[in-house]
Amino acid sequence: MSTKQSRRRPVVRLLAPGAVCAAAGPYALWIRPRLLTWGATGDEIGRAFPGDELFPVADGSSVMATTLPAPPGKVWPWLVQMGYDRAGWYSWDRLDRYGIPSADRVVPEWQHLTAGQRLTATPDGRSWFTVALLEPQRTLVLRSDLDLASGRSFVRAGIRCPGRT
Repeated sequence: MSTKQSRRRPVVRLLAPGAVCAAAGPYALWIRPRLLTWGATGDEIGRAFPGDELFPVADGSSVMATTLPAPPGKVWPWLVQMGYDRAGWYSWDRLDRYGIPSADRVVPEWQHLTAGQRLTATPDGRSWFTVALLEPQRTLVLRSDLDLASGRSFVRAGIRCPGRT
């Protein structure tokens, strides 16, 4: 092996970790904060929302927003029928329904939700959202059974959190 080749190897080995470290700064300072407030105005980011009282000492938050070109009465029927085994999540179907399309119409039998009701999030039913607060035509707060940081279920781990049933 030539001296020229042996000098290049340490540089190549350090290049990938160096690139990761160099990218971490801009991600933490500029990209992540924008992802956590996607579409929200300054007023929306700073205000309180229904459901905030469920976790009075939350260790993090995220406010994402979008403006829909329809009044609440037209949007509400689509929201209350969400769920893996219902209308879907109106997201990327390959991501959250394994390619099964979300509903393209309002389905009458899915128009009733109650506080405490579970909406399955996965085909096996091992993850779900619980309807935490419900004020028809105004507020729908869903609570996840997952600790997003670890990806583990609070319920299966036996952890009790404020406001969780």
